[in-house]
Amino acid sequence: MTADPTIPHTPDQTPGRTPPPPPDQSPPQTQPETSVPAPVPAAGQTTAAIFVGGGGAGYASPQHLLLDKANRHGLIAGATGTGKTVTLQILAEGFSAAGVPVFLSDVKGDLSGLAMAGSAMHKLHAPFTTRAATIGLDLQYSAFPVTFWDLLGRQGHPIRATVAEMGPLLLSRLLELTDVQEGVLNVAFRMADEEGLPLLDLKDLQALLVWVGQNAKDLSLRFGNVATASVGAIQRQLLVLENQGGSALFGEPALDLMDMMRLAPDGRGMINILAADQLMGSPKLYATFLLWLLSELFEVLPEVGNPDKPKLVFFFDEAHLLFDGAPKVLVDKVEQVARLIRSKGVGIYFITQNPADVPDDVLGQLGNRVQHALRAFTGRDREDLKKAAQTYRDNPAFDTADAIQQVGTGEAVTSLLDAKGSPLMVERTLIRPPSSQVGPIDAGVRATLMTQSPMAAKYGTAIDRESAYEMLAARADTAAAGLCCTNPRGIHVVNPVW
Repeated sequence: MTADPTIPHTPDQTPGRTPPPPPDQSPPQTQPETSVPAPVPAAGQTTAAIFVGGGGAGYASPQHLLLDKANRHGLIAGATGTGKTVTLQILAEGFSAAGVPVFLSDVKGDLSGLAMAGSAMHKLHAPFTTRAATIGLDLQYSAFPVTFWDLLGRQGHPIRATVAEMGPLLLSRLLELTDVQEGVLNVAFRMADEEGLPLLDLKDLQALLVWVGQNAKDLSLRFGNVATASVGAIQRQLLVLENQGGSALFGEPALDLMDMMRLAPDGRGMINILAADQLMGSPKLYATFLLWLLSELFEVLPEVGNPDKPKLVFFFDEAHLLFDGAPKVLVDKVEQVARLIRSKGVGIYFITQNPADVPDDVLGQLGNRVQHALRAFTGRDREDLKKAAQTYRDNPAFDTADAIQQVGTGEAVTSLLDAKGSPLMVERTLIRPPSSQVGPIDAGVRATLMTQSPMAAKYGTAIDRESAYEMLAARADTAAAGLCCTNPRGIHVVNPVW
C-alpha cells in the first residue's frame, strides 16, 4: 500500500494515563527549524473521538470515530494510490494521542514517518494547510512515540514466538501441509507434550520429527498411520521456511504481549510498527504471524466489556493474505476472534483493496468503515462495487456506488458508528492531513530510535536454552552407549526420549 502524498493529516490531543513499563524514548529532537509546537484539537474534535475529516456539503460536517466504539473494528479499503496508507496513519495518530497503543504493519516503509514531525518546508505543506482550512482543522505538526519491530530482525527489534506457542494448526498453514501431514505434525506435538520436550525453535521441531520418523512403526500403533514419507515432506517444508528467513521467528526470548500495549511517558499510546516490506516476500509467514498475534491477544487478555477506549488497536494491512487459500477452520478462527476479542478491548482494522477480499462473516463485524475509490472496469469489478455499496447506510444526497467511484485521492466514503453503535449514513469525507511525516524516515533515525528503546536490551540477543534438540541428542548418545531400549509404555524405540 503506497502512501498518498496529497492527503493531509493532524493528530488528536487526548489526555493519557500513567504509563506501565518504561516505553521507548521520544524520537530524537533533531528536527530542523520546520518543527512546530505539539498539536491542538481540531475544530469539532473531542477527547472522546478521533477527527477523521470533514463530510457533507462543503466538507463542513466533522466526521468522528468514537473511541468507545473503536473496538467494534473497522475497514480501510480502496484501490492502489487512493490514500489508504495515509488514512491508516491519521488513525494511528489519533489513537496514540488518545492514549491507545497501536500495532500496525508497514508494508512499504512509509509509516515509519510517524516517528518524525511533518515539516512546514515539505512540498505538500501548502496543500495540507488548504485541506485543513477546508475541514476546519488547526493543523500542527508532531512526532509520535514508536517502537520498530521486524520478524527478520533487520529493521526493528526481533519478534519471536516458540514453536509450541505457534501450535500445529498455524504451523500447518504456514508450511502448507496436507491433512495427512498435519496429522503427523499433531502426533509430534503430542509426543513432545507427553515426554516433556520443550519446542522452542525450528531445530527442536526438526529433531523431534527425526525421532518420530525413526519410531514411526511403533507410533502408528497408538496414533494410526505415521508415514515416514509425511515426516520427510514436513522436513522439506521446514527447510523452505528456513531459506525464507522464517527461523528467525522461532525462539526465545518470546514476545511479551504487554510490550505491545505500552504508553509513552506523556501518556500517548505507543505505535508498534512491524517492518513488513521484506516480509511480504513470504506472505504466508506474514499472515500466520499476525493471526498468531491476534489469537494470543484473545487468549491472554481479560474481559473488559465496553471500555471508554480500546486497550489496543490492531491494523492488519494486506488483509487478503490472511484469507487467500486459507482452510475453513482458519477462516472460522478469524471470525471467532474478531467477534469475541472486542470485549477484551481490542479493535481490529483490516486494510485491503477490495471489501470482497474479506469473508462476509468477518466483514459484517467491521463497524467503522473508510472506503476510498474503487475502479469498475470489468463486470467482476462492477459486481464488487455494487456489493460494497450495499453494505452502507444510504445517504439520499448521492448514490453510494457512484460516490465510491468518484471520490478523489485523499477523499473517501465513510460510515462510522454513532453513540448507540449504529452505522451513520454514508458521507463523502475529505480525510484530514497528518501531523507526522508522510513517507519513510532515514535509516539513521530508525537506528537511533531502536538503540534508545528499552526493547533493544530485552529482545536484542537470542537465548538458546536446553530444549528438545539438546535433550534428544543426549538421549541418542545414551542409546548409542547401549543403555535402555524400552520406554515406560513398553514401546521399543530407536532413540528413546524418557
